[in-house]
Amino acid sequence: MPDGPPELLELIRDVPDYPQPGVVFKDITPLLADGPAFSAMIEALAKGHEGMVDKVAGIEARGFILAAPVACRLGVGFVPVRRVGKLPAPTFAQTYELEYGTATVEVNTDAFAPGDRVLLIDDVLATGGTAAATAALIRRCGAEVVSLVVLLELGFLGGRANLPDLDIRPLIIL
Repeated sequence: MPDGPPELLELIRDVPDYPQPGVVFKDITPLLADGPAFSAMIEALAKGHEGMVDKVAGIEARGFILAAPVACRLGVGFVPVRRVGKLPAPTFAQTYELEYGTATVEVNTDAFAPGDRVLLIDDVLATGGTAAATAALIRRCGAEVVSLVVLLELGFLGGRANLPDLDIRPLIIL
């Protein structure tokens, strides 16, 4: 049984067999298009972090959509965590395992100051690989990950188990 705010959950559309057969994609575009629901989601993602963080990091691509307004709401800076080759300045890179191969995320080497407290945001926590790689990048910069906040946690995939040292706060658990 899903757990989370029903007004948000109702606006997340299941798209079967996307991007490949057997996968049920969680489409958040209806939620993003609903102004009051989008605003409520941003408030919920930011809740409890007021005055607690120096930066908000968002993971490409849908994490950007959520993290940037949370950073504005908290009055702190936003740091994009990008796929490899997308940032023009010197970067730190972290490669991680996917179901069928590997992927790499990068962050600018000067994105965080040593000791920065960082709120990490993404849309979905699935297996935890992307979040673990991003947390490693943040720590490599000398910063601290205060929390990982996600809109959706796909609990049946067990990603939380791959992030034992993170405070994980999902808005919705499926």
